[in-house]
Amino acid sequence: MMKKGLLALLLAAGTFIGCQDNTTDLPNEQQSKIDMSDFYVHTDHVESKGPAKGKSTKECYTMRVLNRQLKENKGLYQKMYDIEYATRKFIAGKKPDGAGGGKPGNGGGGNDGGGDTGGDNLGVINIPVYVHVVYSNSNQNISDAQIASQISVLNNDFRRTNNDANNTPNEFSGVAADTEISFTLANTFRYSNSTTSWGTNNAVKSAYPPVTPSTHLNIWVANIGGGILGYAQFPGGNSATDGIVVSPQYFGTTGYVAAPFDGGRTTTHEVGHYLNLRHIWGDGRCNRDDFVSDTPSSDRPNYGCPTTAYHCRSNDQFMNYMDYTDDSCMNMFSNGQKDRMRAIFAAGGARASIAGN
Repeated sequence: MMKKGLLALLLAAGTFIGCQDNTTDLPNEQQSKIDMSDFYVHTDHVESKGPAKGKSTKECYTMRVLNRQLKENKGLYQKMYDIEYATRKFIAGKKPDGAGGGKPGNGGGGNDGGGDTGGDNLGVINIPVYVHVVYSNSNQNISDAQIASQISVLNNDFRRTNNDANNTPNEFSGVAADTEISFTLANTFRYSNSTTSWGTNNAVKSAYPPVTPSTHLNIWVANIGGGILGYAQFPGGNSATDGIVVSPQYFGTTGYVAAPFDGGRTTTHEVGHYLNLRHIWGDGRCNRDDFVSDTPSSDRPNYGCPTTAYHCRSNDQFMNYMDYTDDSCMNMFSNGQKDRMRAIFAAGGARASIAGN
């Protein structure tokens, strides 16, 4: 009797184990290739390799802001991990054979994009934009024309209709992408405030909270100070601070703008972060990645307007919008970056509600 009871228990256990639902939307062979071993969020500050002090250089504070937010919000790491996993899973689903993989020699994140891998059935995604102009003087109260010029730059850069697209070197022109993402100005809000410098602690967002951030990109045009051009929040952060901040003199192409960052590319760069792109050098050494295989590895940002840059045994993609070069020397996103950005709009994605998913 005891033997029969034991046999029954074993059979029941076998049935239970056999019926566990371990399936995903991906075939098992693709699921096994979603390698997260290279994932990271906290970064070291390596921008100090830039030009000598006194020269005008691009300074994006997005990664420093992220480092602070990771300390303040203990759940943020897991949220960003989950978003990264979903991104790689989405991209893997576009590749029937799971092709792609990380950069050679990196151990790579597996399914991180890097070519025109076919349609994702999302169509052209339009992002409605709210602009919050916060000013302490008449210069900072930028004109409607300056705002319109920035929306135009975003549309041209993300759709690769920018008039300097033909400046992309032959080595990278084959991976330069029309991201099929567009932007429409939904409304402009103007606030007079005696604060002359807002810093990077999201104070301006606290003073003037975002409007429907789940369905709109919020941009605060306010003087940050300290020579900082802008900063953004990655997907997964607090909705109360979601969006990007850009200093007024680096927003748009006309009016109150300052060379060499008067081409609207600071906003293009920060929107890239908002849509889950890292700096192309991965904010680390050669073994740090931006999770995109068609942006070669580098261990530093590039500044100014170089004609060539060689690091980590390959040519840098210094004309990419996610580097630090002057506005006039930026002209492309890559196909792999396109895949990453579009993944967050898919059903269940971090910004799916913007696309109506």
